[in-house]
Amino acid sequence: MDRAQKEKVVEELGQIFASSGVVVVAHYEGLTVAEMQDLRARMREAGGSVRVAKNKLAKIALEGQPCASIAEYLTGMTVLSYSEDPVAAAKVIDKYAKENEKLVILGGSMGDSALDVAGVKAVAQMPSREELLAQIASCIGAPASNIAGAIGAPASNIASILSSIEEKAA
Repeated sequence: MDRAQKEKVVEELGQIFASSGVVVVAHYEGLTVAEMQDLRARMREAGGSVRVAKNKLAKIALEGQPCASIAEYLTGMTVLSYSEDPVAAAKVIDKYAKENEKLVILGGSMGDSALDVAGVKAVAQMPSREELLAQIASCIGAPASNIAGAIGAPASNIASILSSIEEKAA
């Protein structure tokens, strides 16, 4: 890899660190190519990405970034998992690490905050953006649904009473 290619990789990594909602660092030593492709596919489905980069270049890219403290995790065979959604990458990597013991989570960052292993697992337990939006929508829609049900209930009760009276008369 020549100097221009290294500069390009450092620039790309810098953009990843700056724009991602979450970055998770893990050791992947012993993973087969098929297992790594499976991890990449799962991450793509969740809206994230997986990147293997030289630790030295990643450390250079981290200089001046708010999450520069994760440089300590960049030793050995590391893989970076990241997503714009603050929990997507953490969810996928945590689930994959539970299924495959060769993948070991080291830590990560969420915005300006550095995360240890427990922090990454805590983020993985949080609801995703879509789940939060669905919960908010259901909370907003519930009162209207209750009002509609309350307004319609008396008419429904009257109709059932009239129906039962009609059946008795017949």
